[in-house]
Amino acid sequence: MTIEQEIEQLGPWFHNLHLPGGQQTAPNHFLGDFPAFKWQELQDHIPADLSGWQVLDVGCNAGFYSLELAKRGAHVLGIDVDPHYLKQAQWAARQLGLEDRIELLQLQVYDVARLDRQFDLVWYMGVLYHLRYPLLSLDILSQKTRRLMVFQTLAMPGEDTQPLPDDFGLHDRQRLEESYWPKMAFIENKMAGDITNWWVPNHACIEAMLRSCGLRVSARPGHEIYLCEVDEQLRQQQQWNQSEYLSAVGLEWQQAVQAKVAGKNRYMEEAATRPS
Repeated sequence: MTIEQEIEQLGPWFHNLHLPGGQQTAPNHFLGDFPAFKWQELQDHIPADLSGWQVLDVGCNAGFYSLELAKRGAHVLGIDVDPHYLKQAQWAARQLGLEDRIELLQLQVYDVARLDRQFDLVWYMGVLYHLRYPLLSLDILSQKTRRLMVFQTLAMPGEDTQPLPDDFGLHDRQRLEESYWPKMAFIENKMAGDITNWWVPNHACIEAMLRSCGLRVSARPGHEIYLCEVDEQLRQQQQWNQSEYLSAVGLEWQQAVQAKVAGKNRYMEEAATRPS
């Protein structure tokens, strides 16, 4: 079977991958050479040598970004909920000889909370607005980020921002109507024919959510793209309810069960040593 036949068999493609033999997986993409044009905006903001870096590519699709980051020496974990895309990514990694640097798993973003791993770079583009629980996803990913996050989301027009008050009165809610206030629009039905488009935050909301997760925006490489660095001072200022977070990601129940199992095991060990 030729490469062209394999490409057709693995279709449809959302990522237009450029293969070593000159073939492309989606040369007639409705967005153009996607996502190569976004990578061109970003590539100079990412270290050229990622040797030793652990990278998480959330919603990796056919693996365009995973491949580019692996080319720079990173070990990449690509996750997606769609096995169709993961199959494409696995095939593409083989074509480029990068299968030893790319690991692929079928996971939800929320499943990352249960991974006993940290990542130097978290690549989080084009996913948040498809989620019913967007801030939970950022909470989870920020806990797994050691150095950098590349974040992109569909956003409202405009970039008005102002310093926010530390507190305001219950009857002072008219300020929430101002354009600078962090807010998200909820899409009850469809956007662009897609029933999974749920949320569209404004610029102020994006920055506020990232700050609340301990991430500082250090650059804006392109439209709706934010390069973020872990900020330890912001992390120390976080006012999380840790129990709520653990419960939301299922870890509180898991920890409780593990504690009970550990207690039972200790009881059994002690019982075995007691004189009859």
